[in-house]
Amino acid sequence: MRERAISAAVLVPVLLVVLALGGVVLAAAIALVTAFAAVEVFRLLRSAGYSPFAALGVALALVVVLDAAFPEVLDGSGLLLVAVGIVLVAVASFTKVGPGDGLQAWMATVFGALYISLLSFIVRLGHVAPAVPDSAPLSQLGAERGWILLLLLAVWSYDTGAFLVGKNVGRTKFLTHISPSKTVEGVVGGVVATTVVVAILLWGLGQNPLHALALGPLAALAAQAGDLAESVLKRAAGAKDSGTLIPGHGGMLDRVDSFIFAAPVVTLYAITLLR
Repeated sequence: MRERAISAAVLVPVLLVVLALGGVVLAAAIALVTAFAAVEVFRLLRSAGYSPFAALGVALALVVVLDAAFPEVLDGSGLLLVAVGIVLVAVASFTKVGPGDGLQAWMATVFGALYISLLSFIVRLGHVAPAVPDSAPLSQLGAERGWILLLLLAVWSYDTGAFLVGKNVGRTKFLTHISPSKTVEGVVGGVVATTVVVAILLWGLGQNPLHALALGPLAALAAQAGDLAESVLKRAAGAKDSGTLIPGHGGMLDRVDSFIFAAPVVTLYAITLLR
């Protein structure tokens, strides 16, 4: 517990400074996080019995994240880069003697790269989210900082709410074959906490806080799904944590798993239903 507290005391201020600086610094930080998390993903896949081309997978994930930082370079470039990456990994799979080995290496590499590259939507959210009106309480943050802050606090509030409610009143277990500690009561507590926090942030960003009635549960359930998806990887690999990078917290993937699914969900909602 002491290690967790020390790690949090160091990491949270660093994260807030990166968010405050925004722009290239934020993109570089997300790229660094993606690289560490990608290495852990491919390590887990190897432990689960697959043979991915880890270096190619990490490179593909990083290229997708960096592309998100410079969306003006080429319209649709993200999809183009993914297509090129799939082709390159396919060519690499030709080096495997058995066709079955080549196929599983190809699939595992593409899966791992695209899975972790969903973190690129943290960067994309800052570029495509609605502008913050000058009259909004949080107008000084701007769109990039404001919307990414909403994403961060949405995920953190879900984790906190689910943990506190689940620990104190949680009784009804679900999906115990993936994560034996999850409870329905915890999910409900997390959804409520996220909805309240998202409503406050939407109001601060000049949006109708009633959107939180949809965006809050969507972000919360996406965060939970992201956590469970990583648990599937860890269980398949026979691992308790994705790594040992952060004392008391496990690996980088353990810290960002919820954002992998929550980031694209929040981005999609923001660009389609908000103004």
